[in-house]
Amino acid sequence: MAGITGDSTHRERGEGGGAGADLGQAAADLRPAGAITADSTTLRSKTSVWLELGRVSNLPTVWSNVLAGAVLAGASAGALWQSTTALPLLLALTLFYLGGMYLNDACDAEIDARERADRPIPRGDVDRLTVALLGAGMLALGSLLLFMSHLSAGLTGLALIAAILSYDWWHKRIGWSPLLMGACRLLTYLTAALVVTNTLNDMVVWGAIGLACHVIGLTYAARQEAYDRLGAAWPLGVLAVPVVFMLAAMLTGPEPSLLALALWLGYLAWGARCLMWLFRRAPGDVPRAVVGLIAAISLYDATLMAAMGATAMAWLGVLAFAATLALQRVTSGT
Repeated sequence: MAGITGDSTHRERGEGGGAGADLGQAAADLRPAGAITADSTTLRSKTSVWLELGRVSNLPTVWSNVLAGAVLAGASAGALWQSTTALPLLLALTLFYLGGMYLNDACDAEIDARERADRPIPRGDVDRLTVALLGAGMLALGSLLLFMSHLSAGLTGLALIAAILSYDWWHKRIGWSPLLMGACRLLTYLTAALVVTNTLNDMVVWGAIGLACHVIGLTYAARQEAYDRLGAAWPLGVLAVPVVFMLAAMLTGPEPSLLALALWLGYLAWGARCLMWLFRRAPGDVPRAVVGLIAAISLYDATLMAAMGATAMAWLGVLAFAATLALQRVTSGT
C-alpha cells in the first residue's frame, strides 16, 4: 500500500511522458501481495515436473557408467579429461537418458492413468505430445553428438536408441523387457569406450555384461513397484553376476586395491539391504529397494575403476552413488 499512496501526487501531475509509466507502476502496485510469490512457486512447480519426467535423480549413475566404460577401455583420468570428446560424450548420454525417460512416460500415459495416476501426464501437468517430441529431439541431438565424436560410437549410439525405444514401447507388454533395459546400460559402457579409446577389450565387454545383469535384476524388481510387492524371486539371481565379475576384476587388476575391496564389500552390504526390503514385502519396501539398487549402479562402477587402479575416478563413482541417493529425496527415481 505504501507504494500506491506515496506516488499519487506525482501521477496526478502527469509530467511529460511519465504518465504512462506511472499508470503501469500503479497497475503493478495493485497486484495482490502474494502474486509474485505465486508466480515463482508456479515456475518451481513446472521445473519439478520436467525433472520428475526425466527422473534426473538417477543421472549420476549414467555419468559413472561413462567414466567406468572409459577406464575399463584403458583411458587414464588425465587422458579422459583432456580429451575433446569427453564432454560431448557425457552430454550425449545424458540426452539419451533424459530422452528415453520422457518417451517412457509418453508411451506409458494410458497405463499410468490406471496404475500410476500421480505421474505428470495423467495429472495433466503436461501433454503427451509435447513430452514425446522433446524426448525424440533429445535422442536425435545425442546421436548427432556421438557421430561428431566418433563413427563407431555413433553406430553403437543408434543401437542404444533402438534399445531405448524398444524398452519404452514394449516394457509393459512383454515379460522379458528387463533384458532391453540391461542392453541400454551395456551399450552405455560400449559407447563410452569407443569414444575415448576406440577399443572394446575384454574388460569393457565383461564389465558391460555385469552391469547389464545388475540392471536386469533391478528392472525386474521395478516391474513390481506399481503393486508394491515382489512376484517370483528367482530372476533376482542374475544379481550374482556383477558380484562375481567385480571379484574377478580385483584378482586380475594391475595391483591389489584395498579401496576396490572396500567398495566390493559395500556393494554386497548395500545389495543385501535392498534384497531384504524386497523379500520383507512390507508397504513401501519394493520402491525403496528399487531406488537403492539404482544407486548401486555407481557402486559397481566405482569398484571396477578402483580395481583398475583409477582411484580418483573410483571416488567420483562413490560420489555419484551418494548424489543419486540424495537426489532421490528431491525427485523420484522411478
